[in-house]
Amino acid sequence: MSLDVAGLRIVEDAQPEFEAVGAIQRGLHIFNQEMGGDYVREPVTLLVQDEAGATQGGLLGLTFWGWLFIDWLWLTTDLRGKKFGGELLLRAEDIARGRGCKNVYTDTFSFQAPKFWKKNGYKEFGRLDDMPEGHSRIWFRKKL
Repeated sequence: MSLDVAGLRIVEDAQPEFEAVGAIQRGLHIFNQEMGGDYVREPVTLLVQDEAGATQGGLLGLTFWGWLFIDWLWLTTDLRGKKFGGELLLRAEDIARGRGCKNVYTDTFSFQAPKFWKKNGYKEFGRLDDMPEGHSRIWFRKKL
């Protein structure tokens, strides 16, 4: 079945042009501001670097609408369990508080580090089982 309304059609594009991706992002951003109010999305970027300046891990996130979203937190295997993860969280949370954030959220997989998040005061608020099969995707939040 093909949908064709007023000359519009749905097409699959495995390698969309930057302009097409930008149109979708801008459109949703404008809608979100109309519905939820203005927001400034500010990045939070913290890096763990060795003496040569090579990145050995870090945290990437965003602050907006009074929330910190932690998108990525990763450390090389040899740095895990050495308090770098907890320190990254503390610093990101401090940045978020300084920007007026009251809450933080993230998601992880059951094969990653859900115990790490719980140990750092995060509470589970959602779970999608069999994502991927045999595992779960888990959402956590924390009040700052």
